[in-house]
Amino acid sequence: MKIAIVSQSYYPRFGGVTEHVHHTAVELSRRGHEVCIITSRFRGVTPAVEGVRVERVGYNVLIPFNRAFVDFTVGLTIRQEVRELFRRHDFDVVHTHCPLAPSLPIIAIQTATCPQVGTFHSTGGDGMLEQLFRPVLLKVVDRLDGRIAVSRTAHECAERSFPGRYHVIPNGVDVDRFNPASQPFEEWREPDRINLLFVGRLDPRKGVSLLIEAMPGVVRRTGGRARLLVVGDSYLRPKLEASVPAAVRDHVRFLGHVPRESLPRWYATGDIFVSPASGNESFGIVLLEAMAAGRAVVASDIPGYRSVVIPDQNAVVFPPRDVAALEDTIVRLIENPDRRRALGQQGRQRALEFAWPRVTQQIEAVYREVAARRSSVNTAA
Repeated sequence: MKIAIVSQSYYPRFGGVTEHVHHTAVELSRRGHEVCIITSRFRGVTPAVEGVRVERVGYNVLIPFNRAFVDFTVGLTIRQEVRELFRRHDFDVVHTHCPLAPSLPIIAIQTATCPQVGTFHSTGGDGMLEQLFRPVLLKVVDRLDGRIAVSRTAHECAERSFPGRYHVIPNGVDVDRFNPASQPFEEWREPDRINLLFVGRLDPRKGVSLLIEAMPGVVRRTGGRARLLVVGDSYLRPKLEASVPAAVRDHVRFLGHVPRESLPRWYATGDIFVSPASGNESFGIVLLEAMAAGRAVVASDIPGYRSVVIPDQNAVVFPPRDVAALEDTIVRLIENPDRRRALGQQGRQRALEFAWPRVTQQIEAVYREVAARRSSVNTAA
């Protein structure tokens, strides 16, 4: 099949949607399909991506939305560029991620004439914009021949506003790339230190500020052994760095954006992976990466994360936004290396259930279903 995957989030922008798009494209190509990712241009950046074909339209900007920063494609000729791409490639299926997001996803869905699939990644309540543009969005969703939600939480959110049939197909993880055998960065491994690791974009909802607030107590109660390594960036980084209390500044290190190829080594460098997101997370790809790497995981107990973790079996959870509970959870794990080891082993086993070949096989089945349904309708007509 000739497949177009449309997403405003793609390299050089890192994040869960980017990883989902890239890995499904690679896996579909391995299965013999002809895949093209359609995304935005980034000013001053022309990233080379191996293993997949990428076509870029318009230009990417970041805008604040849903307590995060989301990608948005701008340009006066986006619709014409998309229409020309569809004409030139004559795709069998167009698969659009975040189908309700302006502008590129909606334009692609409105423009495509072949069978279409949309994957819903978002969670959260109905916003003012969604209510205002509901008539337009209903027409967009009605053009989809198949709908996918990445978790039960994302499914419930989408179905509440746009009832219909949804396939719940999770995000995945590269279990070969992220594995317990990865080598850590030795300069960050010290016998008397326990490394706490955060990986992600420094958006407000990701909870880095909560983790910083918990650090004085964690450091004090562990005799100064705890150190927090923050991998990720955004324009909020200077504000977050300035918020670190003076007493623990030597125990909190902001590493900024790191090369993609080095990410498995950063997971290996951490002893405990912490994701204290406050909400509006439909899934937890970073949790899967840490679990695949064999790390003990601490996560806020939010619905989206329950799609990945089984509390007290392959991760430890705490009530969201509860600094005291986060502090206690981290301290107990620091003091219990056997517990960390057991969580890491169970986490690895759980992550294997989300290997990309298994996930992509389910997505491929949806493609075949919608293509066959459209074909039968056309034949009957």
